[in-house]
Order: sequence, then C-alpha cells, then structure tokens
Amino acid sequence: MGLGLRNFTERRDGGEPVLDTENREELMHVQRGVDLVLANLPPTSPGTLYITTKQVIWLSDVDNTKGYAVDFLSVSLHAVSRDPDAYPRPCLYAQIDTNAEEDGSENSDSESSDIHDLSRITEMRLIPSDPTQLDTLFQVFCECAELNPEPNDEEGGEHDWVFSADQMEGEGEEEEGYISHNPTNSLGQSNGHHDLARTVLELQINDQRFEDAEEMEHDEDDTHN
Repeated sequence: MGLGLRNFTERRDGGEPVLDTENREELMHVQRGVDLVLANLPPTSPGTLYITTKQVIWLSDVDNTKGYAVDFLSVSLHAVSRDPDAYPRPCLYAQIDTNAEEDGSENSDSESSDIHDLSRITEMRLIPSDPTQLDTLFQVFCECAELNPEPNDEEGGEHDWVFSADQMEGEGEEEEGYISHNPTNSLGQSNGHHDLARTVLELQINDQRFEDAEEMEHDEDDTHN
C-alpha cells in the first residue's frame, strides 16, 4: 500500500515539481487549469496537474507553498465522472488507499478549506477547466497505473479491470464506496487490488464452476442412456 495523499512543495525555479530522476521518474503529462477537490472540501484552485510515471502531483498556481501528491500505488480506483448528480462539474474521480483507520473523520470538517490530516483523505477529484481533456487524463492515469503494479502482484497486474458502469450494473451494488461516486456515464479502472476486481474474478470462477457442473450432469445422462 502506498503512503496516501501528502503535501508536496518541491519546485524548480520555473514552478515545475522536482522529480525523483535517480529512480527514473519521468513526467508524462501536464494539464493546466485544474481545480482540486479533496473529500467533501471546497475546490482548491487554480492549479496545474503533473502526472509522472510514479505519482500524481497538483501544484497551486497562486501559492508556491501549496501542493499535493499521491503515488499511483495509493490510487485504488479512478474514473471519469460526468453525472451532475454525482458532482456538479465533470471530473476525474479517484479513491486513495491510506494507512489511517476508517472512522469517517475525513468529512468531519467539510465546511472548512483547511486540511488538517491528509492521511484520512480517501477521495480526490480533479476538475480541468476544459472538460474535453478528461478522457486524455483518464488514459494517462491508466498507462501510469500499469507502470506501478502492486509489489505482491505476482501475476503482473492480472486483476487490473477497465469497465463501464453499465457493465457492472447489479454486480457492484455491494461494493461500498464505489456506486455512490461512480455515475452511470463514467469509465473507470481499479488499480490492482480493489475489491471490484475480486468480485469480477469470483463471478468468472462461479460461472466456470456452473459450466463444469452442467458438463458433468450431461456426461452422466449419456452414461445412463
């Protein structure tokens, strides 16, 4: 599991983030004019989004001391959201794994723009000023997520699933924290270890067992005949 959301203030003279080039971190995409929403807090804007091979970085354009970052290993799910019932503005929604206990305290100060404990932030929305860039951002997220498989995933990312909400209708209703934030006209991917991937895998296994049972029953009927 990654470290969750964290403050990020390391900038170069031109305002770009300082990357870990010694570990081959590379900049993959830059998107200017992106608002950031953490949990249920008000939007933080304006800012620039930097997506690297290792992490997602958002830096304020007006305050050089304000910035946030999250490793792709901490992003358990990301999806494009265009449903105004889910959020008033089109955005890229992401769920963040943290080491903090889940006690609901991330939303306890929803009326304040001051973030006291980043370790309890489990949701993030990235809102580009140009909504047509959402699909591009989603694709870059997918590519970078594939570059960061779970360390204990010996199958090399076998459980990375790309899906639409229509395909998962009725199958993901019991997945806590997913349906309420993933609208009907969204596209999403779970990154390596999310429960949704396990649910789909279990469905596939159960289908295979059902098919095997049918074949055995058919063979027994042929034997009796």
